Amino acid sequence: MIRSVVRGMGAALPRRIMKNADFEGMVETSDEWIAQRTGIRQRHIAADDETTASLGEAAARAALDDAGLTPDDIDLIVLATSTPNNTFPATAVEIQNRLGMHHGFAFDLQAVCSGFVYAVTTADLYIRGGLAKRVLVIGSETFSRILDWSDRSTCVLFGDGAGAMVLEAGEGAGSIADRGVLAASLRSDGTHKDKLYVDGGPSTTGTVGHLRMEGREVFKHAVGMITDVIEATFSAAGITAEDLDWFVPHQANKRIIDASAKKLGIAEQKVVVTVDLHGNTSAASVPLALSAAVADGRIQKGDLVLLEAMGGGFTWGAVLLRW
Repeated sequence: MIRSVVRGMGAALPRRIMKNADFEGMVETSDEWIAQRTGIRQRHIAADDETTASLGEAAARAALDDAGLTPDDIDLIVLATSTPNNTFPATAVEIQNRLGMHHGFAFDLQAVCSGFVYAVTTADLYIRGGLAKRVLVIGSETFSRILDWSDRSTCVLFGDGAGAMVLEAGEGAGSIADRGVLAASLRSDGTHKDKLYVDGGPSTTGTVGHLRMEGREVFKHAVGMITDVIEATFSAAGITAEDLDWFVPHQANKRIIDASAKKLGIAEQKVVVTVDLHGNTSAASVPLALSAAVADGRIQKGDLVLLEAMGGGFTWGAVLLRW
């Protein structure tokens, strides 16, 4: 059978690093307060010349270099983002042009922080359906553009960045030993919309708007929802938490990461954590963490890796793959 195999990974971060202490003169908060409640120590903030498209392009080029490929080898670009350069066209098309790619097709996918997980499953379906042989899957965000910098409950949580993955069609036997995407579970529930959203949009206010969040409500639902899709993914693949080599969760809050891993029985040493360095980068969160773990040699060929994310909507999902 056809499997979607990871061929390369790449990442890109804005030049500017904003540490927790930098907020102390802006809002009523402190480094200790932020770190204790979220695990975040710093985040990257995009400059005027750094956009979702430019960061996405840089991450894509890094992933292509890692794969030993060029844009000519790619059939499809799927960009997960909630902060596009323009309302339309899709920022994926702009990245396609920046890469000098004038064939194939490209589109944006919007599932907020779950975007990259949704995008990987989407790319997998295109590959297994025979419509693409190689896909660039990108998560790129500039959440700093939609933050209310006077709201201490949200402005300290988010950062900017991009991560990219090259998926390629490969042969598999149809077993858990295959390399590539093995199983996935996706969910959404719109009744939770008002718990995490942006208060603007073309069809409502005609403005971009700002991010709004009921933090306690999000936390209350997060662990249960994450556990739900992960257990469904384990069941589909016929494995348990003990079989995992690495767990790469959405990097939103260290407390949520720790609580989810504990509830699922995933050992602490198997959990990849970058929230301290990047903050919550929404759809870029999972590929940035993945890229870090690949770059430093933790994730090796043959490892069983679980990706997970939850975002506004609510949306949530998990993907199991063998490296």
